[in-house]
Amino acid sequence: MATLEQLSDRLRAYSQLYSYENRLQTFTDWPFRENCNCTPEEMAKAGFVHCPSDNEPDVACCFFCLKELEGWEPMDNPWCEHEKRCPDCGFLSLKTDFGDLTVKEYVKLEQQRLCKYLRKAAHLKIACFRDKVDLTRKNLEMLFISRHPNPSQE
Repeated sequence: MATLEQLSDRLRAYSQLYSYENRLQTFTDWPFRENCNCTPEEMAKAGFVHCPSDNEPDVACCFFCLKELEGWEPMDNPWCEHEKRCPDCGFLSLKTDFGDLTVKEYVKLEQQRLCKYLRKAAHLKIACFRDKVDLTRKNLEMLFISRHPNPSQE
């Protein structure tokens, strides 16, 4: 899962990825090439960009909804996987090529994309906060136990 900093970088960079050609360029090291459904071309058409990690060479992320998918198999259909995992993605609802969008349509899409980003960023912040709270709770419990080894005898 992306960090908040990576998410912010993606938000800025991904605005250039409405273009199919720009998305396709990210798939230089994509592991699936021939005799499969999830070729770089099909992945890019479905809105994905390739964003591998050291542990996961097949991570793809929708430039629009920022949904990351990994564990691709050769016969996976990128459109179906995208729709299954993120049915409310604004990119999936596009009925026209990006170059044919009106300014109003583009602004509406960007607004949706920003809302997705803010929601995901908020979830990351909340998860980080919960982790810190859990760690603090454990540390306090350990401190209490070390100072009061057997509270029932007091």
